[in-house]
Order: sequence, then C-alpha cells, then structure tokens
Amino acid sequence: MDLDRTPEEEDFRRGLRAWLLETLPRLPAKPPAADWPARRAYDCAWQRALYDAGYAGLHWPADAGGRGATPTQHLVFLEETERAGAPYVGANFVGLLHAGPTIAAEGTSAQRARWLPPILRGEEVWCQGFSEPDAGSDLASLRTRAVRDGDAYIVTGSKIWTSHAEVADWCELLVRTDPSASGHRGLSWLAMPMDAAGVTIRPLRTLAGSTEFAEVFLDGVRVPVDHRIGAQNDGWRVTMVTLSFERGTAFAGEIVACRRTLGRLAAAARENGRWDDAVLRRRLGRLNAVFAALWRLVQWNASEAEGSLRAGGDGVPGAGASVFKLRYSLARQELYEAAAEILGPRSLDADHEWTTERLSSLAYTIAAGTSQIQHSIIAERILGLPRGR
Repeated sequence: MDLDRTPEEEDFRRGLRAWLLETLPRLPAKPPAADWPARRAYDCAWQRALYDAGYAGLHWPADAGGRGATPTQHLVFLEETERAGAPYVGANFVGLLHAGPTIAAEGTSAQRARWLPPILRGEEVWCQGFSEPDAGSDLASLRTRAVRDGDAYIVTGSKIWTSHAEVADWCELLVRTDPSASGHRGLSWLAMPMDAAGVTIRPLRTLAGSTEFAEVFLDGVRVPVDHRIGAQNDGWRVTMVTLSFERGTAFAGEIVACRRTLGRLAAAARENGRWDDAVLRRRLGRLNAVFAALWRLVQWNASEAEGSLRAGGDGVPGAGASVFKLRYSLARQELYEAAAEILGPRSLDADHEWTTERLSSLAYTIAAGTSQIQHSIIAERILGLPRGR
C-alpha cells in the first residue's frame, strides 16, 4: 500500500478544494434534525451537486457510473469535504455506502443500469431491511419469508432498526426463500420498493430523541423476481458483501469527523481550564493515536478493495473490515466520554451536540454487527480458530 501522494492526486486535492470553496457558501441552511423529509431533500440536493461536478461515486468503478478513482483520491475527498464542513451522505448512506456498492459488485448489467445512476444522482434513497425483532446479531435466524409466485415473491414478516425507512424509495431486504433450510442457507437479497402495497412503517424514537430508525411490517408484499440480487438462496453470501462494505469503508468519513472533533475537544479543554489535568491530556493523546491508527486501517481496507478490482475481483474489503469496526465502535464511545468529562455539568444538556453524539455512540457496538460478532469473525477468519458453537 503506497500512501505517498502523487502529483495527480495533489492536483485532485487542489481542484476539490477550489470547488468546495465556491460551492459551500451557496448551500441553503440545514433543515431541523427531526424533519426527515426536509433532510432527505437537502442531502439529495448535495448528492446531485456532487454528481454534476463529477464527484459522485468517486471510487466506484467507471462501468458502475463512478469515476474509478484511486483509494487515495477517495480518502483525499473525505478529508477535504470534512475539513471544509461539507454535508455527509446523510439520509442515503445505505444506498451510497451499502446497497450501491453491493449492486455494483453482484448485480446484473440491467440491475446496475436501473439502480446505480439514481443513487449517484441523488434521486432515490435506500434503507436496510436485515435485522428483525428475533434476528439481530444472529441474522441467519431471520423469519421474514418470500414465497415465489410466478414472476414475483410474496413477502411476509417484519424488520426493525431500518434506518430512514420513512423517506426511502427502496430497501435492501434479506428474506428466507427456502423455509426448509436452516441458518444462513435458503436466504435471498431483494430490492424492495418501499411504496409497494403491504408495506407499513412505524418510526422508533431513540434514546437521543431522534427517529431515524423504524419498524417495517410486510404483509403480502409483491417483489419482482428480477429484483433479486444474486441467485435464489445465495443471499447470505451477497449479504456478506454488503456487510463488508458497511464495516470496511462506509465509516471512513466518520473517522475524519472524529479526528476533527478531537481537535475541538482539546481546544475546549484549553478554554475551560481542563487542559491542566495531565490525566485528561494523556487520554486525548491516546485517542489521537487510536484514530490515527484507524485511519491507516481505513487506507488499508480501501487499498485492499481497489487491489481486488484491479485483479479482476469484486472490490469487497476483507476480514480487516471487522478489525476496524470493532475498534472504531469503542473509540467513538471513548471520544464522547472524554467530551462529557470536558463539558462537566454541561454534558447533561440534552441539546448539546456532544451529548447527542455521546448517546448515539452507545449504539455503535451493536450497529453494523455487534462487537461479539466481530470478535467471532476475527477469531475464525484471521486467527484461524475453530468456529464457535
């Protein structure tokens, strides 16, 4: 992995900085946090601006509508957009970071042509329908069924923790298509339209007071067979592709944001006198080292994915994605615990940005695969230990 910047990559950085400098002042004010339809419109407008400027799907393969950029260019993009305070992917993080890359890697040419351009143009938003009330960490125990009926599947069941379901157009849906098969066998990955008859959405309010998650109930929903990504009953393998993207490269922008927040914490500690506390300084110094190491791991995962593509593979990050997810989940929680220490009594203010992030960080050891699951993956796929019972 070569981390040196080439002249072409530095030219890319300069061009991106100039575009951000010109574009960001013209953006409208961000909508209220609780107004998800307005936030969807805001996020999609930003995605369209990226598309028009040639920055959408920067690291996606050219034949998937992307620019085919190098891993370094992609990471430069994340660094510069975060440094400039540009919007993040927002409401369509599933489409841009999970479903889109999965369809690019596993979809047919017709499926890629149907779903990838609208994602890149900011026209369609996706959500994820994997977890169920009785199938979270043990995803293979899911019960939502899809029964073949001619050229469609009839889907019945429920999903939970479905991010941005209330504003999504499509759902990456994992269903059981062979009820006689146990565990991960007999599953299929479907692209389900959220406006289909039989779909009911019930928002869930989190500890932080937000409603970006929802329960989704499916009562005889018809999903065309040609909306299946991969072969019937091969959904577990396709889902592992999705989760590899989710854990390996999807959090890259958040690392940049956390490093920026760490600098703000140090500045706040200097302002309120907490900087004189040697224990706190060591804590912040250690966090700085942890996030620097995590950024290197992001670079490794991105380089590995790019190397796979160049070798004719699918561009999917490897087991290192689980190493990253495991440590990042803890690091984010540690970051906002330090923020609470610096804030002191102000950390009880539910409206403070860092308090909200602290509450949100509690979910990171569960979301995108629990830490227990990541430990098992690392033990089996990296250390070669026997599979746990």
